[in-house]
Amino acid sequence: MGYISIVLNAHLPYIRHPERETTIEESWYFEALLETYIPMLRAFIKLQKEKVPFKVTLSISPTLSEMLCDSLLTERFVAYMENKIKLTERELDRTKNDTELFRLSTLYFNETKRAFEEYTDLYSYDILKQLRELQNSGYIEIITTGATHAFFPLLSVVKKSVEAQVEVAVKTHKRHFDKAPKGIWLPECGYSEGIEYILEENGISYFFLDSHGLLFGDKKPKYGVYAPVKCKNGVAAFGRDATSAHAVWSDNEGYPADTLYRDTYEDIGFNLPKEYLKPYLYVDDERWTTGIKYFSKNKNGERKIYNPEEAYKKMLEHADNFIYRRKKQLGELKELMDREPLVVCPYDAELFGHWWYEGIDWLENVVRKAAKEDNVKLVTPSAYLDKYQQNQVLSPSFSSWGNKGYSEVWLGKKNDWIYRHLHRMTERMSELADRFSNPSKLKKRALNQAAREVLLAQSSDWAFMMKMDTDTAYAVRRIKEHIYNFNRIYFSLITGKIEDAWLSSLEYKNRVFPDINYKIYSSSGIL
Repeated sequence: MGYISIVLNAHLPYIRHPERETTIEESWYFEALLETYIPMLRAFIKLQKEKVPFKVTLSISPTLSEMLCDSLLTERFVAYMENKIKLTERELDRTKNDTELFRLSTLYFNETKRAFEEYTDLYSYDILKQLRELQNSGYIEIITTGATHAFFPLLSVVKKSVEAQVEVAVKTHKRHFDKAPKGIWLPECGYSEGIEYILEENGISYFFLDSHGLLFGDKKPKYGVYAPVKCKNGVAAFGRDATSAHAVWSDNEGYPADTLYRDTYEDIGFNLPKEYLKPYLYVDDERWTTGIKYFSKNKNGERKIYNPEEAYKKMLEHADNFIYRRKKQLGELKELMDREPLVVCPYDAELFGHWWYEGIDWLENVVRKAAKEDNVKLVTPSAYLDKYQQNQVLSPSFSSWGNKGYSEVWLGKKNDWIYRHLHRMTERMSELADRFSNPSKLKKRALNQAAREVLLAQSSDWAFMMKMDTDTAYAVRRIKEHIYNFNRIYFSLITGKIEDAWLSSLEYKNRVFPDINYKIYSSSGIL
């Protein structure tokens, strides 16, 4: 009857703080690696070994790829896991007289130890290698996103901003995955007119946007969001299906809202005495999540100990329900279309495992159930385009996801101040690239680092954090640091007074994109 395309966006902003032994911000990456990326990889490998036919599209941001192969972060992640194993061992002793809690403590101890052994022994600290093998076996299609997940529509005021974001992303993707990406996850699904031409110049053949980006295009889409359209230059646009998105995204009405599932926020890091936790706190004297959570979701103020078996049964029901609803949806659509319809289901990867504890199991079982269906199959966007090469031509509309769907999350009273700086930085970076066409070795290092600082300042995560009032101080500090770093390099190049020691320390701290070429910002590009 039709196809389902599951698209997962794995992304974190570039966070690396060698100047401090531990930071809460680095633990965001460690949590995602332990709770999402390693379990998700395990599920994919299990499906592969059992010869379950599946196709999943995975967008891995360039910043995340760089972090996954960073030796300092790898060393710190190992220490983070070793510390958590010690905490789970202590929890085994603390809960030994409580049958329910002890059972959960044992679960967390085994999970953490298993992830540690997989990461160190089975994967040899190299997650990317395992993903490449799945890619080369044809199970997953790995695509990219903006170099630092910048929100393109608001940066496109200075076209070079978006051009550099895409060019660096594609180059970094090739370095990590040995092939160019066919598609791109537009950061925050942010689209504005003209972006498709930048994608075309970099060899990208398709992108995703929210449903209203297609529905409000310059022409009415013949098939709604259930088939791709082609932009005027031939680059394909896929629209998100709102129904399947709501079923997984909604905290209030979607599957993750079920009260049998584990509560995301009830963590012993906030509930147990600080004296007990102190030896295991990742940052001294700062309470933070440990991943050890003993309660199911709160219902009407009622606290209940989490029951993994009951949650697993509910997860199987929800996986069944998801496939059932997609079959019904595709069957109805097939009657109205002259081709097999496509339901595009894009999600943030970190939703599974990290935010929705049972989500990895749900995803695996959705794949298993889809494999047993005769009339519904999983497909990658590029495979669907291969099957249906003739598609309607239209121009999508300006759009994003997030509140109200038109950039409100990334442009408001709390974060609008950043864009005049981001635009000016790019203009000045282009000025430097044109001015220094044949620099000395030291000046070339400074120019390349200036380009890194521009890209890092543009991450959409900082604007998002300011808007949502989550870790706002850190987001503001990061933006201001990158602006300061860039301006200091800019004036040192103009005056000819470059401080080698300071530049070296900055290169070590913000060492993302080691093969960057500052000439991407020149008016003529890299020659």
